Amino acid sequence: MSVDAERSLLSPADRRRPIVRSSFAVVTVIVLAGLVVTGLGPLIWLVKASVSTTQQILTDPLALLPAAGVQLQNFVDAWGKARVGTGIGNSLILAVGCIVASLVVCVSLAYVLSVLRPRWAPVLGALVLATLFIPGVVILVPLYLTVLELPVTGTSLLNTYWAVWLPAAASPFNVLVVKRFFDAVPRELFDAAKVDGAGPWRVLFSILLPLSRPILVVIAIFSGFAAWKDFLWPKLVLPAAGMQPISVSLVDMARNTDLAVQMAALLLALALPLLLFVIFQKQFLAGVALSGGVKE
Repeated sequence: MSVDAERSLLSPADRRRPIVRSSFAVVTVIVLAGLVVTGLGPLIWLVKASVSTTQQILTDPLALLPAAGVQLQNFVDAWGKARVGTGIGNSLILAVGCIVASLVVCVSLAYVLSVLRPRWAPVLGALVLATLFIPGVVILVPLYLTVLELPVTGTSLLNTYWAVWLPAAASPFNVLVVKRFFDAVPRELFDAAKVDGAGPWRVLFSILLPLSRPILVVIAIFSGFAAWKDFLWPKLVLPAAGMQPISVSLVDMARNTDLAVQMAALLLALALPLLLFVIFQKQFLAGVALSGGVKE
């Protein structure tokens, strides 16, 4: 056996034994079945509860099928009376704005740190890295006071989408991920472009951004999903009910809405993220690898 052979708990000789192969197959099936039940079980139950009556959810929550038939009226009530459509629309506005703001800020800052490299770039890079070690709850009050009354102008961003877009744009994690990707691009490309007379803007838009399309898609996905599921910050800066995203409106809905309608509203709120994950699952899984390191 070569030194470079892949190591595992079972050697190739053990795998050739019938009892080992059958036992390994059984264990694999059991583990996969457990993962499927754990991952899909709550979602399947939510689908069943969303088309059931409140009485059945409370009296027989583990029933396989709704005893009173499929209650599609729950979705109509959730969309109309519970205003789930307004919450989803607000979440889409917040997510799209956070994606655009995050891409602009992260690409600009990463371009300065990785390509332009001014004298103060190491200091700025160290400051960006240092912010990763600051818990979010520590800066919550200062950030809220800043949004409440902006420095110099004195204006307030409360009940405006800017109060969510601007803080989400300054993500040090996204900046460092994009910077590491830019660092992996051969600098010979930049030197050749400069010899041909290309300026910094031309290098960015004509060379770097086309090569960085995979990491930009990853940052967009991360930013969009983070904005969609965020609760605390939109709850603080968007007190007006008509501007709150679905993550906030679902909590307020629970106080005065029927349980079955709540389940239908939860399913409607999950439908769009699940659909986007199915469509962009390759980019999403690739982003996990890119966030941990960039291939040279």
